[in-house]
Amino acid sequence: MTDLGNSPASRDIAYVMHPYTNLKKHKETGPLIIERGQGVHVYDDSGKEYIEALAGLWCTSLGFNEERLVNAATEQLRKLPYYHIFAHKSTMPVIDLAERLINMAPVPMSKVFFANSGSEANDTVVKLVWYYHNAIGKPEKKKILARIKGYHGVTVAAASMTGLPANHADFDLPIANIMHVDCPHHWMFAEDGESEVDFATRLAANLEKRILEEGPETVAAFIAEPIMGAGGVILPPETYFEKVQAVLKKYDVLMIADEVICGFGRTGNPWGSQTFNIQPDILSCAKALSSAYLPISAVMVNDKVADVVSDNSGKIGTFGHGYTYTGHPVSVAVALETLKIYEERKIFDHVKAIAPRLQDGLRKYAGHPLVGEVRGTGLIAAVHLAKDKEKREMFDPALAVAPYVYGRMQEHGVITRAIGTDAIAFSPPLIITEAQLDKIVDAVGKGLDETYAWLKSEGHM
Repeated sequence: MTDLGNSPASRDIAYVMHPYTNLKKHKETGPLIIERGQGVHVYDDSGKEYIEALAGLWCTSLGFNEERLVNAATEQLRKLPYYHIFAHKSTMPVIDLAERLINMAPVPMSKVFFANSGSEANDTVVKLVWYYHNAIGKPEKKKILARIKGYHGVTVAAASMTGLPANHADFDLPIANIMHVDCPHHWMFAEDGESEVDFATRLAANLEKRILEEGPETVAAFIAEPIMGAGGVILPPETYFEKVQAVLKKYDVLMIADEVICGFGRTGNPWGSQTFNIQPDILSCAKALSSAYLPISAVMVNDKVADVVSDNSGKIGTFGHGYTYTGHPVSVAVALETLKIYEERKIFDHVKAIAPRLQDGLRKYAGHPLVGEVRGTGLIAAVHLAKDKEKREMFDPALAVAPYVYGRMQEHGVITRAIGTDAIAFSPPLIITEAQLDKIVDAVGKGLDETYAWLKSEGHM
């Protein structure tokens, strides 16, 4: 790259290790530096405006300058900037938020444990599952079934549950007792002529077969996102969760709902579990809990789990788990204000009303020569690219076709994210307008057309 001297870009290259980035390539390309945000827009250091069509990382639900959240943080910083909730201590914000989450849970829940990210929440889930089964005298019942292409975080246990090769390669993952079952992507993995219902039946049968192969006495839990996010915005096929949960109930396997992306209105309901009729024993959430203004996550457990954990901690003398920033009062205050805004402004109703503008707009590209499938619900969607739609033949990953589309869209003022080399994801702030959604959809069309022209000029089409 050209000599950048002591520019911010050169300093970034010199000092910053970026997550989910080709670090070698980054030395040549450098970063896009974002300086400020306003509503659904962000602005780079040259002043260029972009619609943030992924809400940052699926998370900035109320946009980038919600003054009420700034004020909530500021007021709490002045009153009590930090305190812990170890050893029988608590704070009023923690009590208020826990009560509010229990009252809005998709199914009856008993207790809330706070952490700082989706990864921490899901690592906590793993520990709770193991702790629970030890406490009830089933120390062999420890295996956790996740799904290929599922995403549950990047800490050691959470990354093990994540079903993406790049999260395992050379990290010595997954760890023991975590394994993966079928990805429920109908378009990609259904047999010829297999309906969604029949596909769901087959996957549930495969799940039961796997449990029996492992031994039901060894299988502790099944974890699933209502919609698989970072794996490609993959919706469950019709009847999938109904059939899967019947299998779990048959073999006394806990159901864990990872609501880190879907929670707080993304699908048009408060929870993805409500959209897809999931009845979790344990639920993890994060991201839109605070509109991402400050780090916070939560794990909710039902009576069945909470009572056992409580009794067992009495036997041991303590519940030996927690983080310095568990229930950080400033993060909790921002989360409380975020939930108030959702309710007062009827944000979830807004999502339901406006979602067709995104979903119908993207589906008009279903016949584009680069598009294999368009899928989504609410304000979450993906455009899946394919070299041959009928054969479900993908492009050579070395071509990085989805990143190319993403790059062209960015040139047209829309930031989104390429999921691997095949899909483009969309998850805009929940406050977005129809006119702004139209701009996203328009940029998709330009990106697809320009990418198609490039592929033809290079002889790949």
